[in-house]
Amino acid sequence: MATRDLTATVGGDAAVTAVEQAGQLEAHGIDHIPEGERHGRPRELFAVWAAPNVSYLSLVVGAALVLMGLTLGQALAVIVAGNLLWALTGVLAVSGPAAGTTGSVVSRAMYGVLGNRAVIALTGWLISAAYLALNWSAASVAAFGLARRLGAPDSPVLDGVIICAIAAATLVVSVYGHATIVRLYSVLSVALTVVFVVVSGYVLGHTDWSYQPAESLHGAQLWVTLVGGFAIVASTPLSYSNSPDLARYLPRDSKPMAVAGWTALGAFLPSVLFTGVGALAATTLDMSDPEAAIEGILPSWFIPVFVIAVVLNTVANNSLTAYSAGLTLQSIGVRLGRIRAVLIIGILATAMTLYALLVFDFLTSVNTMLELVVVVTAPAVGVYVADIWICRNRYDGPQLLDERRGSPFWYDAGVHRAGVAGFLAGALAGVLCVSTSFWTGPVSSAFGGANLSLVAGLVVSAVVYGASGRTRRRAVTREPGA
Repeated sequence: MATRDLTATVGGDAAVTAVEQAGQLEAHGIDHIPEGERHGRPRELFAVWAAPNVSYLSLVVGAALVLMGLTLGQALAVIVAGNLLWALTGVLAVSGPAAGTTGSVVSRAMYGVLGNRAVIALTGWLISAAYLALNWSAASVAAFGLARRLGAPDSPVLDGVIICAIAAATLVVSVYGHATIVRLYSVLSVALTVVFVVVSGYVLGHTDWSYQPAESLHGAQLWVTLVGGFAIVASTPLSYSNSPDLARYLPRDSKPMAVAGWTALGAFLPSVLFTGVGALAATTLDMSDPEAAIEGILPSWFIPVFVIAVVLNTVANNSLTAYSAGLTLQSIGVRLGRIRAVLIIGILATAMTLYALLVFDFLTSVNTMLELVVVVTAPAVGVYVADIWICRNRYDGPQLLDERRGSPFWYDAGVHRAGVAGFLAGALAGVLCVSTSFWTGPVSSAFGGANLSLVAGLVVSAVVYGASGRTRRRAVTREPGA
């Protein structure tokens, strides 16, 4: 997938065929990728999803489970169970080759041309900006520490330069686009894995395999903690609804099982491995300050390598987010080219990061907001998976890109009521079942404060949409080219 033919068209006539390679700007945005321009194999998706998930944040999440009071065995079980939801990310990916366009366009089949704009503006654009800012903030703080260690002055100007440099590196990858991402991530996934395996070796040397929490959890308290831990782990795969964007260049006849499998496996394996390492670290290290704890067991010469790996992982993670957020902005109806759309989300998120770290610490507020992210991401995934099941993954890219009144996916005044009803029902169920630092829904309260929002949002949205949307979706679904 790193190399593909492009036929430029000028005035309706086919021009000279060019070859788009890694290092060249991607020519396509949300437009349909013709079959003649699709290349590659599903297995190439493994590295695309592995690189963002060989992650420092995985260590933090794993440690948090132990700090919540779980035993090592319980934490590891929750880590495996929560990461199984990467299977849903894989399922969403199969719509990319089928439609030949992005997930934010495919979802017009679920919500209608106009209804889709409102849903993806929230689930695919605003939330992306918050995630970009949070990830850049975490990487920047690590880079600040390395700069001080190397003798740099404690200067807000220098800190601002570091933030902008990390953001710029991210946006360069996003702007160059698909071919560059595929080629670069095959290298990054190996390099990052080597670094984090070394870190894992030092963690294993400090692991207390007989660890038991100071106070064991039992009964309702254990149940609430297990469910809460599951929600924390599973919220990560549910935040990646952009898997069709990375798979849309594959040939249409790519096997769906292979597309879903390589996508899910690429994210699942490193997520389980390194989240588990974070749980092991918390058995002896003070992971309330994870960066200091991890650096405290590493040799001094390796700390800069570790920090650079943290930054590179952030670049890999945020590049996918910014890339898809740019495509989402086009899908909303903003008439901009892909590059400008990527730069807009990048500039917004960079400004948020600078403000958070240099002017006013609003990250606590943003973190609180993200406690509720699953309330909208879970229903969006539930509706999407249900639609793939209902229409058997038959999507027609050119039909989906037709935004005219009366087009197949215009539905009623531009809105597919079944999709909107499924999404809103799932979101309402999530609100009623959520448990956060500032709001506990009545259903959650009835179950002792267990955060059931993720499961409730997924199931309710899929059931409501499946029940109300089946007849109408079949009516407008046809085989491409029919």
